Amino acid sequence: MEEAAVVKSLAALAQPVRLQVFRALVIAGPRGMTPSTMAEGLGISSSALSFHLKELAHAGLVTQERVGRNLVYRAAFEHMNGVLAYLTENCCQGEACAVDSVQAGCAC
Repeated sequence: MEEAAVVKSLAALAQPVRLQVFRALVIAGPRGMTPSTMAEGLGISSSALSFHLKELAHAGLVTQERVGRNLVYRAAFEHMNGVLAYLTENCCQGEACAVDSVQAGCAC
C-alpha cells in the first residue's frame, strides 16, 4: 500500500465521529448498514453522517452499494487490512510477534 493512501486513511479516522462510524461498520461486517440505522444508533444527524461517510469513502475505508431504495455502507476490510499491514510491516524487526507481545504493544 502506498504511504499517501495510509496517511489519507489515518487522517480520516483521526476524528471521533468518523472513528465511531467506521467501528460501527466493522462490527456490522459484510451485511453493512444503512445511513438511517447508523444515524439512529450513533445519535448523529443525517447531514453530519453524510459528511463523515463521504470522508471515509474518499479515504477508501468504506464502500457504498445501492440495494433497492437504500444505500448500504460497509467497511472496506481489504483496505483496512492493507493499512494495518503497512503499519506493522516492520514490527519486531521482521520477526513474528508473540500474541503476548502484540497485546503489550509489540515490545519485542
